Amino acid sequence: MNAEKTSTRNQILHMLKTKGPLPVSDMAIELGITEMAVRRHLNTLERDNLIKSSLVRQAMGRPTNVYSLSAEADELFPRNYHDLTLDFLHDLQEVEGPEKVEQLFRRREDRLEQKYRVHVTGDLKQRVAALAELQNQKGYMVEWEHDEKNNTYYLKEYNCPISQVAQQFLHACNCELSLFRRVLDAEVEQTSCMAKGGENCVYRIREKSG
Repeated sequence: MNAEKTSTRNQILHMLKTKGPLPVSDMAIELGITEMAVRRHLNTLERDNLIKSSLVRQAMGRPTNVYSLSAEADELFPRNYHDLTLDFLHDLQEVEGPEKVEQLFRRREDRLEQKYRVHVTGDLKQRVAALAELQNQKGYMVEWEHDEKNNTYYLKEYNCPISQVAQQFLHACNCELSLFRRVLDAEVEQTSCMAKGGENCVYRIREKSG
C-alpha cells in the first residue's frame, strides 16, 4: 500500500500543519500528483477525523473547499507537556518546598474523586469496571479481572500517560492509589508500579474487611 499512501497522507498533514488551510489544487501542485489522487487521500483523512473542510468564497468563480487539520490531527505532532510540567513542579518545590508539591497532587486527587464518584457506583465488580473505563478514557490502557476463588480483583494499567512526572514525583503514584481506595471504597494494594521499574501498574482490590 501502503507505505506510499501513508507517506502521501503524512505529507498532506505536514503541509497543512506548516502552511495552514489549503485547497485541493494547491496540494496537488505541491505534491506533484493529480487533484483526483489528492481527493482520495483527503477522503481517508476526513473519514479518520484528521482533517476538516470549509467552503471559502472567492472574488471570482464558485466557492472552493479549503482543508485544515482537526484537533485530533494536531495531537499527532510532538508535544512536550511533561517537560513543562516537570519544570513547574521542580520550580515549585525549590521556591515553596516539597509540601506544596504534595498539596498540589492532593488537590488533583480530590478533584478526580469528585468526577469519578458520579460514575463509580454499584457493587464492587461494577465499581472496578467503571473505574477501569474512566482510566481507559485517560489513556491508561486498563484491563481488569476477577479471581473468584479469592474474591479478589486485579486492575492492570499497561500505559501511564504521566510516567515522566511519576518517575520524578512519586506523589503521583501515591495519590492514584489513594484515589482508587476512596472511589472504590475497598482495600486496594499496588503490587507493581511502572515508575518504580515494574512492567505495568497492578492493583489488587478486595472488599473491606469487617
